[in-house]
Amino acid sequence: MKSIRLHEISGSPPSTAIVIGSGIVGAATAYYLGKRGVAVHLLEATAPAAEASGAADGAVSVASKRPGTMMTAALRGVALYRDLARDGLLADLYKTRSTFIIAASQAECELLEKHREALLDAGVKAVALSRQALQKRFQVLSPNALMGVEVHDEGHAIGYEIVHRLVKASGAFVHRDTPVREFVEAGGRVAGVVTPKGVMTADAMVIAAGGGSANLLNLDNVLIPRKGQLLVTERAPALNRAMPGAIMSGRYLLSKGSQKGTGALPSRGLGLVIDPLRTGQFLIGGTREDFGDRQTNDIDAVRRILLAAVDLVPGLADVRLLRSFAGVRTAVIDGLPLIGRLPGRENAYVATGFEGDGICLGPLTGKTIAQMICGETPEFDLSDFDPARFMAGKVAA
Repeated sequence: MKSIRLHEISGSPPSTAIVIGSGIVGAATAYYLGKRGVAVHLLEATAPAAEASGAADGAVSVASKRPGTMMTAALRGVALYRDLARDGLLADLYKTRSTFIIAASQAECELLEKHREALLDAGVKAVALSRQALQKRFQVLSPNALMGVEVHDEGHAIGYEIVHRLVKASGAFVHRDTPVREFVEAGGRVAGVVTPKGVMTADAMVIAAGGGSANLLNLDNVLIPRKGQLLVTERAPALNRAMPGAIMSGRYLLSKGSQKGTGALPSRGLGLVIDPLRTGQFLIGGTREDFGDRQTNDIDAVRRILLAAVDLVPGLADVRLLRSFAGVRTAVIDGLPLIGRLPGRENAYVATGFEGDGICLGPLTGKTIAQMICGETPEFDLSDFDPARFMAGKVAA
């Protein structure tokens, strides 16, 4: 951790907090702290939702999660979205729908059967659909679809819309164009941060800066950038209405490494997701890449995504592509995000490294961090996400 020393300050119940990063995790943390009466300063190097949250596929989903901690967290994350929509905060922003995982090869069928069993074991409603049943339920699918699994009670949320709603509701003071350079330490606490605009102090500190967290925490070998490319089509209302939910190809499970014994992912993975948006458009993705220009698309990736999409939904061949975009998600080398108290710093917390799961887990993570800061018991077990697994003895001045 980059830091400088300041005179020691006495501890007190948190009345103020600094949250570094205004993606969905930072925005949710600010929202839940604000609800508890904490005055929050939200520091952003550029602008809210300018990075991964603004270039996400928006899936609020357990469909692709592997059994264990991440699936448990995703189930809680989906439930929280439903609560926030029911209570009115996200009523017009959260869309409930099923996810259809589609197998188009024998290998994908075998993987999907095993994955469905894991979903059922976790209490997820996952209904197997034969080729014939799938064609009846999802008539716009290609005959290339051999079988499917409908995962019920999933959802979709556009990342930047959620961020802006949470920030507005939080009452936080938003500081744009305010990157954090280093920390100010005082007797086992992070007393403040150094920015180009000066030193800012607060009772509690939260590092939710995505890729920016790596440099602040000296975790460049732990937090890694992973690029994703996505496409957006024109409006096609008839085709959109004909899709009862989002499509996820069996290849997506392969690209996420959900199957056992796969080892390291290739430097570029392609996993097809087709999401019918409430606007009548389609969001189509995407790639998982460990190389290349982080901010641009390339014709090979766009071509492969479109070919795969048309192969499963032939009607998309008549729908024009409006735009393509790329974003960088921050991943952790062991596949689990960092969520919890910063080792050796009693008032500092970290929440980063969600890769493609940030939209789904963002509100839940923000709520959990706020609970920890305010001395409440977190709603679920965070032990597998403990930052100490990488940072023990590493939080140095």
